[in-house]
Amino acid sequence: MPSWMTGLVVAVVVLAAATVVGLLWQRRNGRLRAVEGGGPVPEQDAEAGVLARLGVPADAPVTLLQFSSAFCAPCRATRRICAEVSERLDGVVHLEVDAESHLDEVRALNVLRTPTLFVIGAGRQIVQRASGAPTKPQLIAAVAPLLTEPAGAGQSS
Repeated sequence: MPSWMTGLVVAVVVLAAATVVGLLWQRRNGRLRAVEGGGPVPEQDAEAGVLARLGVPADAPVTLLQFSSAFCAPCRATRRICAEVSERLDGVVHLEVDAESHLDEVRALNVLRTPTLFVIGAGRQIVQRASGAPTKPQLIAAVAPLLTEPAGAGQSS
């Protein structure tokens, strides 16, 4: 095979791989994912302590905890969406945290990029998380079940 043909094949393979990675990244960006709560109790207690230090109220039905950075355009969009949802729905609190100023908490909650959004239920239980900017319908769909649950329904004894 001539060398120019080898270069062409390599270029096509690299472009195809980059396209697949880009499409997967775009599909996952901003999507809220359920957080499994089956971890050991000490780990949950440590997580609740981190959330308490960040000011997450234990008695709020839903808290939207957003980690942002100063020069992040998607962070501004996420801030706007979270503010609109918290204004529209009673019982939803929005807290925004500067990731750079809270590095210990960033590490403890495994925040890898901004914006990262946590949907936190009553009792400081992380229910869902998203990396990237979610849409308003996605966020409302994630929050609504937490607002309709009877008190204590999501907590185990």
